[in-house]
Amino acid sequence: MTELIYQTDSYVKEFTAKVTAHAAEQNGVLLDRTAFYPGGGGQPNDAGQIVADGKIYTVTSVAKGNVHLIDGELPPVGASVTGILDWDRRYKLMRTHTAMHILCGVVWRDYGASVTGGNMEPLNGRMDFEFERMQKELVTEIESRINAEVQAAHDLRVKILPRDEAFQIPDLIRTKINLLPEGIPEVRTVEIVGLDLQADGGTHVANTREVGHLKITDYKSKGGINKRIYLEISD
Repeated sequence: MTELIYQTDSYVKEFTAKVTAHAAEQNGVLLDRTAFYPGGGGQPNDAGQIVADGKIYTVTSVAKGNVHLIDGELPPVGASVTGILDWDRRYKLMRTHTAMHILCGVVWRDYGASVTGGNMEPLNGRMDFEFERMQKELVTEIESRINAEVQAAHDLRVKILPRDEAFQIPDLIRTKINLLPEGIPEVRTVEIVGLDLQADGGTHVANTREVGHLKITDYKSKGGINKRIYLEISD
């Protein structure tokens, strides 16, 4: 089993580990511990470098099962390595993912709309909600409210809870469909204190003030009551 450092500390930029196996078909390696996020929940995977015996190996992606895909030859099994994240990319994704939770929290709290989908890239993303109608006045109102929550400087808290305990939390699942795998013994939760609490596996900033200014750049109907909001983040 790989120790998943990112689950409890999103701010680890470098870490030490050992190569436990090769995934030859994917040209990747498995590590005994990692801070590289493999992607999921709309958040893209991390990238960066692995350094072993002074040699740099480029991590182009992280696949399911925490397989670190390498550009070129692989470091040997058993090697002690240092993992180095592309921190600029990771931190932008942390800000973006937290922004999406702010948007989700405000829309759920103030309008009672469930999330039907979402995706993100560094400093921009989109999220789909169950709204019957969406007009410019509503979008302007939402933008004002989400920026107020950024300025409110809410702390974020991450917990890993036993499944039974987690599912006692009201409205833990904000998506229209519960995407949590059946039978998992623990559930990771992310709370924006005073605004939002939901199951989530991604990486986040420690306080909403780190997110930056939020701008809704576009909105459109995706059919029926499914409405899409596009969000952009700036300093």
